[in-house]
Amino acid sequence: MRIGIMGGTFDPIHIGHLILGETAWQQFGLDKVLYMPAGNPPHKRNRAGRASDEQRMEMVRRAIEGNPHFELSDLEMNADGYTYTYRTLERMRRESPDDSLFFIIGADSLADFHLWKEPPRIAAACTLIVACRDHIRSEILEQQIENVCQKFGAVIHILNTRNIDISSHEIRSFVEEKRSIRYYVPDSVREYIAANSIYTKS
Repeated sequence: MRIGIMGGTFDPIHIGHLILGETAWQQFGLDKVLYMPAGNPPHKRNRAGRASDEQRMEMVRRAIEGNPHFELSDLEMNADGYTYTYRTLERMRRESPDDSLFFIIGADSLADFHLWKEPPRIAAACTLIVACRDHIRSEILEQQIENVCQKFGAVIHILNTRNIDISSHEIRSFVEEKRSIRYYVPDSVREYIAANSIYTKS
């Protein structure tokens, strides 16, 4: 199978995440896209005032409900200690060696790829799909791709999608400020956030 992987804290998941997953599924002929919330990402250790693991999982479940080629994965949520991408990908390769893995990231993440844990092992375990974000110029993105390919032996494809200039941080700020987040997140997610008073200051 050809499996896409959308990782992240999803705090909360928003329409940008969903559009990227759907576009990748179509463009690369994927059989399914796994939405994989990170349980304990090493680069986001201070999560005070954020949604709990269970709440983030539930928001993703609600967001992807009804899409037959989207699936929720708790593979990283149940990991012991800090979660690292290379460990997750290598585990998936061991368990399903015939599957082809496509890891979907933003151009901002690609720029920091050399700072990730074990970049060569990530590159060996999957194909990277890079979505343009933050209005990065095409020549800068192309240079970043070339650098990562040469340094780590990665195979990288560009996702042909519009820049979705939405961030989870922005949505959390909107909730704190009592501003509407309608259309930024699916209605089921918006209603869940409101019902559970997530991101509101106590």
